[in-house]
Amino acid sequence: MKHKTIKTLGRSDMVNMGPIRLRQPLPTQQIDMVDPFILLHHYGPYEINESSNPFDLGPHPHRGFEPVTFLIQGEQLHRDSLGNESIVKAGDVQWTTAGRGIIHAEGPTKDFVRKGGTIEGIQLWLNLPAEKKMIQPNYQHVVHEDFNVIISEDKKVETRIVAGKLNNKFGEIATQTPVNAFMIDAKSSGNETIHFSNEHHGLLYLLKGKVRVNSTDTLELNENQFIQFNQDGDGFSLEASEDSLLLFLSGLPFNEPVKTYGPYVMNTQTEIMEALRDYQMGKMGFLPAS
Repeated sequence: MKHKTIKTLGRSDMVNMGPIRLRQPLPTQQIDMVDPFILLHHYGPYEINESSNPFDLGPHPHRGFEPVTFLIQGEQLHRDSLGNESIVKAGDVQWTTAGRGIIHAEGPTKDFVRKGGTIEGIQLWLNLPAEKKMIQPNYQHVVHEDFNVIISEDKKVETRIVAGKLNNKFGEIATQTPVNAFMIDAKSSGNETIHFSNEHHGLLYLLKGKVRVNSTDTLELNENQFIQFNQDGDGFSLEASEDSLLLFLSGLPFNEPVKTYGPYVMNTQTEIMEALRDYQMGKMGFLPAS
């Protein structure tokens, strides 16, 4: 296999999102976006209890993209203006297609707050192409046990296929555009090789641990760093120096103009203004506070 070369080695600095402090691998001062991926947040780990609940997001709108949550630890309640209500647990993924507009809320369940525990997760904003920005909204929740898993030859690396395809196994999430999303759980000294199309933009984010990427290059990826790959070669290899957890994403770029404002991702400033107006007029639905 010809290894893909590395375009960027990025950091994941702490930022404030309102009252919430979290890591933001994307965007950074150096990288505005990795088309079609607009934003990547790594939140937590937060200790949740009745006197401290820093991650409780009340009803808020979205339009023009797909907000995706990979829950690493804990338990969250999802509610939305389509009438969906589900408890998302560690290892689960919720994939919301905002399309023309949706209002949702997410935060730890009341029972989880009462018992106390740790919450950690990844929030991804995946862009939609212009032709799909105003499609009907949709919500998918897939539990940890239902994902296809590929186990490495040395039995030390498990790759969970959330979306897309790997080694003739498919993800459970139905996507609007060509996208791969894999969670990779590697035990110390585990080795694995991941192939993906050089038509895709690809990135790899290390949530915890330490791995060597592309053994011939001996690039060591440390906790909370990410790699953006060039569109060359066949894929990449990894070797875990210690127990590690990684998120791999790849997608076909749209090469379209992007305008963002708060919870909206559109192609023009006029469309952003329309989104603001439509939300104020109630055209994105209604969701009461809990």
